[in-house]
Amino acid sequence: MNKLLLHPGAKPLVFVLCLLPFAWLFYGALTDGLGANPAEYLIRSTGDWTLRFLCIVLAVTPLRVITKTQALARLRRMLGLFVYFYVVVHLLSYSGFDMSFDLADIAKDIAKRPFILVGFSAFVLLTPLAATSFNRAIKALGAKRWQTLHKLVYVIAGLGLLHFFWMRAGKNNFAEVFVYAAIIGLLLGWRVWNFARNRKKQARPMASARTQLSK
Repeated sequence: MNKLLLHPGAKPLVFVLCLLPFAWLFYGALTDGLGANPAEYLIRSTGDWTLRFLCIVLAVTPLRVITKTQALARLRRMLGLFVYFYVVVHLLSYSGFDMSFDLADIAKDIAKRPFILVGFSAFVLLTPLAATSFNRAIKALGAKRWQTLHKLVYVIAGLGLLHFFWMRAGKNNFAEVFVYAAIIGLLLGWRVWNFARNRKKQARPMASARTQLSK
C-alpha cells in the first residue's frame, strides 16, 4: 500500500476521485437530474460531502498508525483542501439559491438562525486552515504553531455535526446524524486513547531512569 500511495500517479488519481461528487452534481444540474427542487438538493448534497470529507480527513491519522501506512500522510493536506472546496460550494449554493447573493439578507439570516450561524462559524474556522495548508505557511508559522492552529479541525468537526443536527431537527430525522456522530466520536476517541497511550510509553523510561538513580 505504501508503494502504491508513493507512486507519482497516486495523488492525481485521488484528486480526480475527490472531484467526482462535484462533477456528478454539476452534470445533474445541467441535465435537470436533481429532482423537483434542485437548489435544495445542491445545498444539502454539498453540505453532506463537506461532512464526509471531514470524516475522511479525520480518519487519515488513525488509518496511518493502525495500518502502518505512512504514505497516507501525503494525502492529508489535499483531502483537507477538498473539505474547504466543498464547504465553499455549499456556502455559495446557499448564498445564491436561497439568498440571491444579497449580503444584507445573508447577514440577517446568519444572526437569526442558530444552525446557519454554527455552519458559518465552521466555515470561518476552516478558512485559516486552508490558507496555511502549504509548505511556505508551515515554515512561516513554525511547526508547533501550525500544528496548534490545525487542531481547530476538532472544533470544526463538532460545529459541522451540530449544524447538521439542527438542520435535520426541523424534520425530526436524525438517522444520518447519529451515523456521523458515531464516526466522528470514534475518530476523536481514538486520538484521546492514542495520546494517553503515548504519554504512558514516555513515562515508563522516565520512571525507570528515576529508579536507577535512586539505587
